[in-house]
Amino acid sequence: MFPATAPLQGLGGLVGFVTVIFLLIAIALVYSSVVIIRPYQKGAYTVLGTYRGVLDQGIHFIYPFVSDVTRFDMRTQTLDVPRQEAITRDNSPVTADAVVYIKVMDPKKAFLEVDNYERAVSNLAQTTLRAVLGDMELDDTLNKRGEINARIRKELDEPTDEWGVRVESVEVREVNPSKDVQQAMEQQTSAERKRRAMILEAQGERRSAIETAEGDKQSNIIRAQGEKQSQILEAQGDAISTVLRAKSAESMGERAVIDKGMETLAEIGQGESTKFILPQELTSLVGRYGKHLQGSDVKENGHSLEALDFDDETREMLGLDDIEEILGQIDEEAEVDVEAMEEEAQKIKQGQDSGLDSADEMIQEMDAEIDDDSSTTDVAGGPDDTTRTSEVDKDN
Repeated sequence: MFPATAPLQGLGGLVGFVTVIFLLIAIALVYSSVVIIRPYQKGAYTVLGTYRGVLDQGIHFIYPFVSDVTRFDMRTQTLDVPRQEAITRDNSPVTADAVVYIKVMDPKKAFLEVDNYERAVSNLAQTTLRAVLGDMELDDTLNKRGEINARIRKELDEPTDEWGVRVESVEVREVNPSKDVQQAMEQQTSAERKRRAMILEAQGERRSAIETAEGDKQSNIIRAQGEKQSQILEAQGDAISTVLRAKSAESMGERAVIDKGMETLAEIGQGESTKFILPQELTSLVGRYGKHLQGSDVKENGHSLEALDFDDETREMLGLDDIEEILGQIDEEAEVDVEAMEEEAQKIKQGQDSGLDSADEMIQEMDAEIDDDSSTTDVAGGPDDTTRTSEVDKDN
């Protein structure tokens, strides 16, 4: 009984093994005959080394074991260009790196025309970057970043079009000169800033000196006009006082004569004679004495002794009618527009109207003068060139 069951068990194990083998082969056939292309991909399809076309997104059934599908990412891809060393046109060493943005436009060309398009574009970008930097001067490599990007992209367009790849953008990230050049540039920048600071300081001192001088001028004018006005008023007062004293003395003298005459008449009346012969002048003296006592003499003749009541001849001599006009002219000459001066000072304080020349404009004018002198020196030549150049340096 046992010997009969042994062959059956051996046959059953062999059948199971063959079944497993066929199952594995079926799975392999299905796996190799089904291709899934994602939405952002396309595939180059070949059968036994023959190009059959491009597979779009979705599930595709192909010949198993003899077919091959190469997938291409149709999205924009980023390629880092390693740091490159180059020598500029003015023999200055620089290092630079960049980023290139590419996109596959034709999977057939990218599959048939180039081996590994990413590596090809990266190598081409490196050589192009070195060539572009070597064709420019140091200052241009630092300042004209957009021009460098445009030139690299232009150089990459033609060969990459043949590969079915489009260069969308090129961006140079850093351009660094050597350490010695960096130190020289820092020194130059520091010297330029010091130069600007010195120019601005000189302009400020000049403006301050002008403002101080203007203030002193206005102060001196006001002080001089005040002294002039005071002297005129003092002189007018002295003149008026002198005339008043003269008129007062004249009036007092006339009164003394009248009083003396009255005393004489009193002495005559005390005599023993009963007849008196009086001259006509004495009669007139008595009449004037009566008028003097009443004050009518002064009023009738118009000799009022008020402070500023003088006849026309005296007023013209003293200049009383011109005193107001003279003082008015003095006030006009000494008048200062204080509000305008305050507004100007406020503008200067706020920096709106500082009156200072721009440091950049002054530097440009100085550089233009230097360039003119240099061009004149190149054209003229001769022994005077050294002297002219030294004069320009001295001006700087």
